Amino acid sequence: MLDESIRVAILKLRERNQSIRQIARALQVSRDAVRRVIEAGSPEVPRLDRAEKAEPHRERILELFAACEGNLVRVHEELAKEDCAISYQGLTAFCRRHQIGTKPKPRAGRYHFEPGQEMQHDTSPHRVVIGGKTRVAQCASLVFCYSRMKFVQYYPNFDRFYCKVFLADALQYFGGSCLRCMIDNTHVVVLKGTGASMIPVPEMVAFGEQLGFEWAAHEKGDANRSARVERPFHHVEHNFLPGRKPFIDWKDLNGQAVAWCDRDNARHKRHLHASPRKLFLEELSQLRKLPEWTPEVYQLHHRLVGVEGYVTVHTNLYSVPLEVPVGRQVEVRETRDRIDVYEGPRVVATHERVWDREGKRVTLPGHRQRRKPREQELAPEEKTLLELAPELASFVAQLKKRAQGSTTLALRRLLSLVRDYPRAPLVQALAEAERYGLFDLERVERMVLKRIAGDYFLLPGDANGGPDE
Repeated sequence: MLDESIRVAILKLRERNQSIRQIARALQVSRDAVRRVIEAGSPEVPRLDRAEKAEPHRERILELFAACEGNLVRVHEELAKEDCAISYQGLTAFCRRHQIGTKPKPRAGRYHFEPGQEMQHDTSPHRVVIGGKTRVAQCASLVFCYSRMKFVQYYPNFDRFYCKVFLADALQYFGGSCLRCMIDNTHVVVLKGTGASMIPVPEMVAFGEQLGFEWAAHEKGDANRSARVERPFHHVEHNFLPGRKPFIDWKDLNGQAVAWCDRDNARHKRHLHASPRKLFLEELSQLRKLPEWTPEVYQLHHRLVGVEGYVTVHTNLYSVPLEVPVGRQVEVRETRDRIDVYEGPRVVATHERVWDREGKRVTLPGHRQRRKPREQELAPEEKTLLELAPELASFVAQLKKRAQGSTTLALRRLLSLVRDYPRAPLVQALAEAERYGLFDLERVERMVLKRIAGDYFLLPGDANGGPDE
């Protein structure tokens, strides 16, 4: 079939009084085709009205499509059982033309952004191995729409505190901010409304004014509006995370994420015909400059000092100096990396922040009172032994360490030996027993008895008798 351009040429050549033969030779088409175009007198291509084999079975196809839950293979099988001579390709083509089970694909638009006009922010959950444990972390990303420069960080969860921490770090990384920050309709920023009628939380409005940008949200269901930040999440998850060693902690993870962003932003992008870093040089002059000084982002907590001298933040305990009494209300400021404890206007303690909620105790060396070693009082039996026979102090000390069973019973048994037997053979026997490491008092008593064999026992009134004899 001749297309419209050849038909226009045929009619123009005919107006110049060219014969059908000359027109056919010039355009290399058949003379019959030239005659049909001249007879039609219009360059419009006629439509071919062909009867479709599947048209008589349209209602049956619709019934089977619903019964087979949209599976055209099953629809074709059921039609074949009913002796319907329709090929599978013909069935699928018929369904496509008449939009049975399919919807026409909408046309995609293109958003154009000027340098410094817009940046887009969003989060996505990724599975990350941190400290040998696999966990779901929130990947936060900020992308400048003109240059496609991106900044990525990971957090245990994502609330307003982490949102402000992330945006502050991201804008410090870029060295400026765009006029507008596009987000989805997240509750972290949105107070009420969606899309153009979105009203942000006053806290986030003040934060945006401080850094020089305004918040905006795309219409509900219009995810393509934030495609600049949505598409890189797949690249981050399948390029940054795979093949890397387990991250030591959150600092290690985010440090490697920044290094990866540096390398990726410097790579040449085929669809941009340049690298994001090169395009960013053009955009840099159009960014809004950050203030000369911005206060550190922190989350404020009011806590009472516990009976053990700790304050609790997200199930983790942080020590407080001894000067702060138990029950005193203090102000705790949680930053990205620190926990600062304030008593009034003064900082009394600064701890390294624990990112995970794991009930960990963080104690500084100066925050614990040193206990004096408790002086152990001597047992009454030991006091009596040292008073009666001070020369046995070494044996008594070793007996306390190495006596089997109760120490008190052993001291009482030794005291009875001192009171019952002469001092000289007893001291000799105990000295020999200590030299050989013998502290079985039954055997020691037999050693004493061998030494005093034939001697008389102490009697009341003897010079060596004890004070109670």
